[in-house]
Amino acid sequence: MTQLNKTHDASLKSWVTSAQALGCDFPIQNLPFGRFQIAAKKDGWRIGIAIGDQILDLRQALSAVAWQADITRMLAPLAAGDLNAHMAESAGNRSAFRAAMSQALSSGSPHESKLAACLVAQSSAQMSVPCRIGDYTDFFTSIHHATSVGKLFRPDNPLLPNYKYVPIGYHGRASSINVSGTNFKRPVGQILPPGQEIPLFVPSRRLDYELELAVYISASNVQGEPIAMKDAEDALFGLGLFNDWSARDVQAWEYQPLGPFLAKSFASTVSPWIVTMEALAPFRVPFTRPADDPQPLPYLTSMANSANGAINMTLEVWLQTGAMAVAGVDAVQLSSSNFADASYWTLAQLVAHHTVNGCNLQVGDMFGSGTQSGAKPEEGGSLLELSKGGKQALVLPNGEQRTFLEDGDSVIFRGYCTSPNHARIGLGEVRATVLPARAI
Repeated sequence: MTQLNKTHDASLKSWVTSAQALGCDFPIQNLPFGRFQIAAKKDGWRIGIAIGDQILDLRQALSAVAWQADITRMLAPLAAGDLNAHMAESAGNRSAFRAAMSQALSSGSPHESKLAACLVAQSSAQMSVPCRIGDYTDFFTSIHHATSVGKLFRPDNPLLPNYKYVPIGYHGRASSINVSGTNFKRPVGQILPPGQEIPLFVPSRRLDYELELAVYISASNVQGEPIAMKDAEDALFGLGLFNDWSARDVQAWEYQPLGPFLAKSFASTVSPWIVTMEALAPFRVPFTRPADDPQPLPYLTSMANSANGAINMTLEVWLQTGAMAVAGVDAVQLSSSNFADASYWTLAQLVAHHTVNGCNLQVGDMFGSGTQSGAKPEEGGSLLELSKGGKQALVLPNGEQRTFLEDGDSVIFRGYCTSPNHARIGLGEVRATVLPARAI
């Protein structure tokens, strides 16, 4: 697990002045990676590092400075738009690269004048999904979400007996994962309205969001050789925000007996930036279970995981309806939760469990954390929970009501870590707007 170093120093300042702005997601202590091109030029994809409201263009930076040989070697694939190659580097190499970028962007750096010409305003950049995602697995890690949803369908037995022993997950569809800002059409599918025996083929009437984290994998294990808990942290590259859109009515009809299918695969949305696990090191906190709960089986246990396996991170959901957008009214916050409190399993445990049967992960694979809901009713990470299964409408400040999403609604997730002794680290945001369904 990453130790704190000079790159985490709260007193560190950047010559990029916007990195010091109050509430900035991307101070010099963060340095997340994203894949972009300059929107007006369409001049090819490259990897950049977010700093303040700017992007350090690593294609330009490669030739702007006389870097040490090992940094030059690692810059080359990033300049070509290949983040996966950097993800595959050893943890030590990635840490050395981070240290070099931190020094180059720090106040007083001798490279300021050369690298200033390599900055691109985030507002002028076109972003893509940050890396090649080969496979995607969605987990179900929030016990509060699992219990709340379980109560809607199984009031007498909301939490199935395997939940406290097994990190539940299913394999999703990587091809329909899009970057923030990519809007999508309301899905069409089969639903079975209450009291009917024959399903209808219609646009979903119960479209929902799911507040999740995207977990990016940085290790490839040989098939048949699991990743043990002691090595699982090294398989984690970083985190982003993730909206696992869900058609609840389609899901209710199709999910038995094999689980989610078309209710999930129509669209998923990730934030454009990957915040590295090293940047998040100051916010690691102990992983604990209630004393009367079963403790994880030995293959899901380690001293390091117990000491620092969880992450203290605030996650928020915001909504701007179409009417609000037309009126120029900002989005309103619907809920907030904390990842350390919401998740029943740590990220390292997800890696260890995913591979314990011999499954081979690949660099760039992505995990969804599952909907992150807090213990309180108002901390639900989905409308399914906040509206009590559609029975209790949310009343918005402008008088509009929502049980599920309507056409024109824009959903925004935000995530950030704070601590009295460390700089605030943000994940940026992920947003998308629901468009009307296609004609059928």
